[in-house]
Amino acid sequence: MRGLLALGLQFARGIDALNEAVGRGVKWLVLIATLVSAVNASLRYGFDLSSNAWLELQWYLFALIFLLGAGYTLKHNGHVRIDVIYGRLSPRAQAWIDLFGSLLFLLPVAGLMAWFSWSMFIEAWSIQEVSADSGGLLRWPIKLAIPLGFGLLFLQGLAEIIKRIGMLSGHLPFAREQAEEIA
Repeated sequence: MRGLLALGLQFARGIDALNEAVGRGVKWLVLIATLVSAVNASLRYGFDLSSNAWLELQWYLFALIFLLGAGYTLKHNGHVRIDVIYGRLSPRAQAWIDLFGSLLFLLPVAGLMAWFSWSMFIEAWSIQEVSADSGGLLRWPIKLAIPLGFGLLFLQGLAEIIKRIGMLSGHLPFAREQAEEIA
């Protein structure tokens, strides 16, 4: 059992590293989205020039930030939760809630979203779907972001489950910050 958990923790560290790298890259998309938005607004209001492609690019970047950043956010415990009860519980009880919540809700939803959105991407890619708006962008790249984002979230959910099992079995400390340093 101990060897299996050690292997699982090594797998979790790999997932953590993957989502950390993706999350650091996604941070740059915030800057790019801000610049695109500023340029688009400046061209529209300053020079009466507009393009659906610029507007769609803003939407795509915004979607990429949230979809690809979800696993990174989970890794850093940044998702919204109701702390009225959770925050008053012991670290052990919090670990149990995280474990069951991930198993019962996070993994099934993220897995189903990744699975069902894959066919939507494949269809868009096969027909080279383009936005119906004049000057719009290809749709398949943003549709690919949906299964990728939920896939990364699913993987991070697995990593968090493994880490909670490590905490509950005494192989990792309960403090979230210490557990992230070890992982």
